[in-house]
Amino acid sequence: MELPRRFLPPMHMLRAFETAARLGSFTAAATELNVTQSAVSRQIRLLEDLLGANLFMRVRQSVALTEAGEIYASEIREALRRIGSATLGFKANPQGGTLKLAILPTFGTRWLAPRLPHFMAANPGINLNLVTRLLPFDFDLEPLDAAIHYGQPDWPGAEMDFLLPETVVPACSRALRARHELLRPEDLLRAPLLHLVSRPDAWERWFSTHGVADAVVHGMLLDQFALMTQAAVAGLGVALLPSFLAEDEFRRGDLVAAIDAPCHTQADGYYLACPVDRTWYPPLQALRAWLQQECKPGFEGSR
Repeated sequence: MELPRRFLPPMHMLRAFETAARLGSFTAAATELNVTQSAVSRQIRLLEDLLGANLFMRVRQSVALTEAGEIYASEIREALRRIGSATLGFKANPQGGTLKLAILPTFGTRWLAPRLPHFMAANPGINLNLVTRLLPFDFDLEPLDAAIHYGQPDWPGAEMDFLLPETVVPACSRALRARHELLRPEDLLRAPLLHLVSRPDAWERWFSTHGVADAVVHGMLLDQFALMTQAAVAGLGVALLPSFLAEDEFRRGDLVAAIDAPCHTQADGYYLACPVDRTWYPPLQALRAWLQQECKPGFEGSR
């Protein structure tokens, strides 16, 4: 629904207000905006007249935001940031569209990045920007078009495209496996275990799947698969790693299976999360179609 024009203050008023709110001073705002202090004061007064309420408390020579002014400043700052981001994206690629994708770090570097040249070649008009996010976020608060997600398809306000299942394997260095004489699942309880912060119950689930009930596990905590992989290579412990994200280490022999006991995830998986009000966006539609093709069983794509 289109907002009435009376609810859209002129940009120069909003810029004056946001700058003064951020700096806490009309004078400092005037310096940053390269205008006079009286011009800033006048623009803010006009904005207050339009809103029908004061945004600042004026005491002698100082100003301070009202409670409502603080809330308004935060929302206006985010709106201006989104406008700036959209303008930057357009200037970077005026012939196509900019696609901003949040990725999981190791999935992005190990699985997605090697395949992206294929996507870029097929979609030369799309400018792709990547940022890392470990946990779900609010699409209304972050100017992102989509995100790679691992877990359940339960991201509020998003459509979820299933991409890939996952098989995790207990992996360690060859020396650590020999030192702890690892043969059966319960033997891993004697070895140091590496834990991923975002999957705190992964080892308990793995032991339960392989018939070890009520396992009490301890060990080092790490926040990314890449770091946990290197810790396992260094012999610091046994890591539960997605097999397709550690292919290089297994191929080189830097890692071996601690025991032959993979675990196939049932409910969890990798998904593309798309905000429901953004699914019309052509670059996002192109990405969704390409990912679905890349993730088809048996499809090798650009690899």
